[in-house]
Amino acid sequence: MAFTGFSDKTAKKLLLDAGAFVKNFEPETDTWETIKDTKVIGATQGGGSFSAVPTIRRIEIDGVKGAAKGLEALDEWVVTITANVKEISAEAISLALASSTSTPTESAPQGYTKITANNEIKPENYLDNIAWIGKLSGSDKPVIILVKNALCTNGLSLTMADKAEGVVALTFTGHYDPAELDSPPFEIYYPEVSE
Repeated sequence: MAFTGFSDKTAKKLLLDAGAFVKNFEPETDTWETIKDTKVIGATQGGGSFSAVPTIRRIEIDGVKGAAKGLEALDEWVVTITANVKEISAEAISLALASSTSTPTESAPQGYTKITANNEIKPENYLDNIAWIGKLSGSDKPVIILVKNALCTNGLSLTMADKAEGVVALTFTGHYDPAELDSPPFEIYYPEVSE
């Protein structure tokens, strides 16, 4: 007898391919057709990643020699989503800088967008969310992971080389909304799997 988690349901529960990274996704109203040309950050290479890690503190009590059920406190959630963007645009560069100003040049050199970093993070620098939208093998509906109040926190790093294209890793951190401090800054929409 083989001991395995594989079953006839396995093939319907696989996340396929790299998916797409989208800014300011509205789960109630947006569809792929309404956003694919306006909200997608750009083509990726190496896809990306999502992480929601709780910081759990063990409460120590005299006489308890290790971890005890019920004696943990959840101190915080660290929520990040990373998109490895290969389609380099002025917008992708601006997103990487967290707080920047982009303006078309009016003097020489003309035909450029000038991007300058700022020394202050303003409320408008936070995106409503960054969403990853990807295919689940057993559903016609996508899996959607939303990181709320997203700000790119890893900065801009570009590497250029012969016979290669640059990739910008955009790591967005989710932030609590001051009006919703009891809600960690992420949501996962998992579709029903077909039978």
